[in-house]
Amino acid sequence: MRTPFAYLADRYTLSPRTLRWATSAALVASILIVLGGGIVRVTGSGLGCPTWPACDTSSLTPTPELGIHGVIEFTNRALTGLLCIAVGWAIIAARLQKPQNRSLTRLAWSQFWLVVANALIGGVTVLLELNPYVVAFHFVAAIALLTTSALTWHRAHRGQSPDAALPRSARALSVALVAVTLVLILVGTLVTGSGPHSGDSADVPRMAFDWAGVTVVHGVLGTATLVLAVILLVVLRRTPGAELARQRTVTFVVVVILQAGIGLVQSLIGLPEVLVALHLLGAALVWVGVLRVLLDVNPQLFAEADGRGAKTAQPNLVG
Repeated sequence: MRTPFAYLADRYTLSPRTLRWATSAALVASILIVLGGGIVRVTGSGLGCPTWPACDTSSLTPTPELGIHGVIEFTNRALTGLLCIAVGWAIIAARLQKPQNRSLTRLAWSQFWLVVANALIGGVTVLLELNPYVVAFHFVAAIALLTTSALTWHRAHRGQSPDAALPRSARALSVALVAVTLVLILVGTLVTGSGPHSGDSADVPRMAFDWAGVTVVHGVLGTATLVLAVILLVVLRRTPGAELARQRTVTFVVVVILQAGIGLVQSLIGLPEVLVALHLLGAALVWVGVLRVLLDVNPQLFAEADGRGAKTAQPNLVG
């Protein structure tokens, strides 16, 4: 049985440029969702809309009685609509490519299912009155969505890097860098869940961890991430033909340093809301950055396969 997308694909074709714009929009929207969630958290608006999917029992949208917190929480929910439009555009653009790229289409669809999962987890978060573990899981699900968005963007824009084969030490370092960065982000959810700004108010339960201790662990992991990135950069500087990978790693180092600076300052001056929200945004940018490093240091890792299952090179569409 033919799907509506199959009928559209028989009649229409969208350009690779449209696909690149669509996947860029989906990636930006995925990052904005993380920022929106951070703003909800630091403003204490997690229960601004006390029910889900409606804002309260009598209205889909916030009522005057819910005040600014209701507006903030509802705006964050509305961002999901923007994300759905962007992801839908990416799905359509991927499906209407000629020739059809099935792996790219599957990646685009994976974003849709993760959007659905995030919406449901968000609803459970409200219904469980901001249980800190569910809140942390909601953030992890947002990172999963960000991962698929970044992979789809990479495939649509570049496919496979044409850079020369990089040394095994660089490839191993990039994998270790991703692993440490992932642990860094996961521990960051424990820091947030254990300390201030983890929910609607001080009445919302926190995770049963020592906040100072978890924060120190988070800082150590951040330092390890930066050290690994610098070592990788040194290796790449000695490798001919690794210009693109070096550029990605330099960008990542800069983002990590800025993120570490925000984290240090916010801990020293009492966790101001603006810096906490920026730190969450930085976490999203760090994750996208480390994925780009991994993909450009390991060009065969996410390369297209030809009809015989072999990895093939594709033109470099962006720098």
